[in-house]
Amino acid sequence: MTRLSVEMLAADAPEPITSAGHAQLGIAVLAGIAVIVLLITKFKLHAFLSLTLGSLALGAFAGAPLDKAITSFTTGLGTTVAGVGVLIALGAILGKMLADSGGADQIVDTILARASGRSMPWAMVLIASVIGLPLFFEVGVVLLIPVVLMVAKRGNYSLMKIGIPALAGLSVMHGLVPPHPGPLVAIDAVGANLGVTLALGVLVAIPTVIISGPLFARYAARWVDVPAPDRMIPQRASEELEKRPGFGATLATILLPVVLMLSKALVDIVIDDPENTVQRVFDVIGSPLIALLAAVLVGIFTLLRPAGFAKERVSQLVEKGLAPIAGILLIVGAGGGFKQTLIDSGVGQMVLDISEDWSIPALLLAWLIAVAIRLATGSATVATVSAAGLVAPLAADMSTTHAALLVLAIGAGSLFFSHVNDAGFWLVKEYFGLNVGQTLKTWSVMETIISVVAGGVVLLLSLII
Repeated sequence: MTRLSVEMLAADAPEPITSAGHAQLGIAVLAGIAVIVLLITKFKLHAFLSLTLGSLALGAFAGAPLDKAITSFTTGLGTTVAGVGVLIALGAILGKMLADSGGADQIVDTILARASGRSMPWAMVLIASVIGLPLFFEVGVVLLIPVVLMVAKRGNYSLMKIGIPALAGLSVMHGLVPPHPGPLVAIDAVGANLGVTLALGVLVAIPTVIISGPLFARYAARWVDVPAPDRMIPQRASEELEKRPGFGATLATILLPVVLMLSKALVDIVIDDPENTVQRVFDVIGSPLIALLAAVLVGIFTLLRPAGFAKERVSQLVEKGLAPIAGILLIVGAGGGFKQTLIDSGVGQMVLDISEDWSIPALLLAWLIAVAIRLATGSATVATVSAAGLVAPLAADMSTTHAALLVLAIGAGSLFFSHVNDAGFWLVKEYFGLNVGQTLKTWSVMETIISVVAGGVVLLLSLII
């Protein structure tokens, strides 16, 4: 969503719901977040319901009339879903097409056929980073686990030496690079440019994934030396297919939306004339909606048709691809409602005042807030949407590049130290056959390295550009 459209939506937003002082607002924020954390961790309530109740609690503690708090929440929910809902849906469809057609397996097998020995961890991080562009983290894990386990077993590699690079590639893409839900919501909240954020996200991701993946894997393999568990090797999607799409066509389909969005960002920088015909064309074809829609339509012919999918099966695939994201859309929408309640209650302005009084760099403050919420809730998405709502006012006077870096700082903080309150922690533990201590020493440390390295690179870039 462009900054202009965000401003237009903001113009329709409700008036501030309270004029409470900083002390009361601070207590309200802590109380609202505490309600969310307690409901998610203690009572195991779904994040959508927890965010909804937490938003209402925030408004109540801030002294706002209940009807105005409800209006703020529903306005934020609607605006967020309108901004990113279709993009998340298209991304889910593209990911489903990639998995079910055997295209993902084709990429994996092609790269692994050219890798061996010392290059294997680097091959795994490359595979995970490419596959991770259109896939949600959980889907990517399920898709790549068979490959990780089979490579470790057949090549007699340490499971951690192969598994950590794959997990790092998926996690970095999930936290930093659109069109994943977290970055999209943060971009929408702070009014950042998606193309610039995508370009900088890839730039930040490269050193981050190298350090947290192949390099850290050397130490993780020493700390935790476990064999690949036979019971966890599931069937791969392409084993049921007679044929599957080619490597080049699959890779081109995955990278198509990335290329289109980056092209738009480049043209905007070079031409910088809204009336220019070339720029207007790229503004259309490089918009996230058109870029992802184009990839889905192209994927029908490059992924599904070569795999032998009939028209009826294509329709069924789209339906199955959309079903699992209902919960994600509701969580993202509720996170947007929580963000709007924060802004309308005056919390955003309070954060702005505090950052000026305490002289805390905006990017560092955004990272710290996301870290705190991530540690408390265990959800990277909840951490991202909540932190974005809190620091959104800081982006008002920022340049295009610094607004994008603010999004990346939030994304980096949202990945900090995954532990027992994170579903991803248990997913990795069970698939790799680890105990809790081993998972903490490998997966949790890897997530912390990603967060710290990415945050550091973002701060360094802010001094340069």
